[in-house]
Amino acid sequence: MLYKEFIEKVKPEFEKALAFLSGELAKIRTSHASPALVEDVQVDYLGQKYALKQLAAISTPQTNQIVIQPWDGSYIQSIEQAVLKSGLGMSAAVDGSLIRLNLPTLTQEYRDTLIKLLNEKAEQARQTLRHWREDAWNKIQAAQKAKALTEDDKFKAKEDLQKMIDEYSKKIKELIERKEKEVA
Repeated sequence: MLYKEFIEKVKPEFEKALAFLSGELAKIRTSHASPALVEDVQVDYLGQKYALKQLAAISTPQTNQIVIQPWDGSYIQSIEQAVLKSGLGMSAAVDGSLIRLNLPTLTQEYRDTLIKLLNEKAEQARQTLRHWREDAWNKIQAAQKAKALTEDDKFKAKEDLQKMIDEYSKKIKELIERKEKEVA
């Protein structure tokens, strides 16, 4: 058995952690409007919960405005209530068959809170990477004890795992830095 197999099995998990972080960052409000801010807001309609993106088209015609166009006019009131209760701090205005959401300007206090949140999300992603690295390392050590791997391969595997951790940690840092610039 090659130690590279253990590392290759971990790589998709690292990719998932990075993709999850990227998705979470898209939901964090910056000074620019984005459909990702509201697309997962839960709308209660006829006793069922739906993600907003299932009930309407979401667009951003201006940098500080989101426009929601429900597929059916009967959704408007439920969508408006869901957005107002979402805690996103946006004012909703019904304009015929559309709902316009205006984003208020970010205060310095809110920016500081967002930066703190970004760092928490980054740490969660790093913890996931460490978990999967530890999992792979334990399997490599077990394989070496079972004589399926040589001592040299074990140490090569440790080096390769560390390189991969460093690579993904750098990607996480870049994502966070990019988002911090958008928040600032």
